Amino acid sequence: MLTKFETKSARVKGLSFHPKRPWILTSLHNGVIQLWDYRMCTLIDKFDEHDGPVRGIDFHKQQPLFVSGGDDYKIKVWNYKLRRCLFTLLGHLDYIRTTFFHHEYPWILSASDDQTIRVWNWQSRTCVCVLTGHNHYVMCAQFHPSEDLVVSASLDQTVRVWDISGLRKKNLSPGAVESDVRGITGVDLFGTTDAVVKHVLEGHDRGVNWAAFHPTMPLIVSGADDRQVKIWRMNESKAWEVDTCRGHYNNVSCAVFHPRQELILSNSEDKSIRVWDMSKRFFSCLQLNSFSSSPCPPGHDGGMIVFKLERERPAYAVHGNMLHYVKDRFLRQLDFNSSKDVAVMQLRSGSKFPVFNMSYNPAENAVLLCTRASNLENSTYDLYTIPKDADSQNPDAPEGKRSSGLTAVWVARNRFAVLDRMHSLLIKNLKNEITKKVQVPNCDEIFYAGTGNLLLRDADSITLFDVQQKR
Repeated sequence: MLTKFETKSARVKGLSFHPKRPWILTSLHNGVIQLWDYRMCTLIDKFDEHDGPVRGIDFHKQQPLFVSGGDDYKIKVWNYKLRRCLFTLLGHLDYIRTTFFHHEYPWILSASDDQTIRVWNWQSRTCVCVLTGHNHYVMCAQFHPSEDLVVSASLDQTVRVWDISGLRKKNLSPGAVESDVRGITGVDLFGTTDAVVKHVLEGHDRGVNWAAFHPTMPLIVSGADDRQVKIWRMNESKAWEVDTCRGHYNNVSCAVFHPRQELILSNSEDKSIRVWDMSKRFFSCLQLNSFSSSPCPPGHDGGMIVFKLERERPAYAVHGNMLHYVKDRFLRQLDFNSSKDVAVMQLRSGSKFPVFNMSYNPAENAVLLCTRASNLENSTYDLYTIPKDADSQNPDAPEGKRSSGLTAVWVARNRFAVLDRMHSLLIKNLKNEITKKVQVPNCDEIFYAGTGNLLLRDADSITLFDVQQKR
């Protein structure tokens, strides 16, 4: 996991990533909402109208809006371009835990300690539905990403799935419900079939703090004060527990599915974030110094940290007007002058790890491609000679020479250096044969620094090293 951005502030209670921009909203215990650019590491704006902690926060997917919900019982809708609150929605009778926009309709979903869930129309600025049934604080409620469903988690130890298709039909055809069963607010007085409980999931031994739908599969993940993360499957008629992920040793505050990978992320008051592999039920653990109950993984008692699970930038090398880079198991070449982008070589399969970095030798038209395993001792590199007459439509897959090593970089026309698993330096030739072993100061990474020279990096310093003189 890579640390992308870190900031210090009052206790963070809620977070929301912008769907497109490198922005994140943080709602704080002191009532302030901060808007950060985590790429530039700068505070863009802050909004201060709530009285007391703000727990719910969410960006709208298309509009320049976000919604917040606080301990002052208020839901506020903000326009970040206009830099102000547009209006306030009143109706909850206790702390508001979460607020989320619907992906398609002009709805906001709120969960509250008053034991209710409310659906609001932010265009008409009215409450259109109240979901009752939980008998303790409702800690979280979220819309399904594509279906007319809501999932909620409560300290009554249950997760509930609600069918809101009646609400959608009524909103699409307002005449479907006779006007004489509505009050002056437009809310259906008898709550006919706007929202009904579809499933009640029982299995946690203590209060449930979070529940979320899978983006594409009929799955739900939940996290609770029993220190467990549970996975549930559902169909039209029933829902049942599939698996339990054990490993946290304090209350689980939040658990979510990764949008594109078979992973679950959970955070806990045990000061850790855990990443669970759904296919293997294996987890990796990230320890934090002062982690507290917050609704999303990066927030804690002293601020916020934004993490990346993996590096998105491809391995690349620039020489003159040419850029070589790796994409989809191909080595590609981009000509800066003509903007021509072609595949020049197909890479051998066999490594389950992406290419981490690349070193290009223009004299021999050769390339070193390094993969970095989670266990560094399993890292490897491949030595390839790029075919001269490459067919961009059907590029060759030349036989490469693979060996173990953390990093490999060229140091001369026919020599390259390898930092091996013992953190010593090997000098090899074009046949991948060792020609020299060099003792170097302790380092964890090497970089090319001109012919015959390397930069050696350790935790505290960078050293310029002459390979020939061995110093």
